[in-house]
Amino acid sequence: MAAGATNQQAALELFISVKTVQYHLTHVHAKLGVRSRSELSVGFREDPDAEA
Repeated sequence: MAAGATNQQAALELFISVKTVQYHLTHVHAKLGVRSRSELSVGFREDPDAEA
C-alpha cells in the first residue's frame, strides 16, 4: 500500500477480497491515527524501521 497499490491490486496479490483489504485498512488507519491512505504512506516513509 505504501508503494501506491490499490485495494484491488493488494487483494489480488494477497489472495483475499477487496472488502477484506478495506476492513484491515480501516483498522490500520484507526490504530495509527491517520485519516487517509496518503497520510499512511507519509508516516510509513518517515519511519526508518518500517522498511526493515
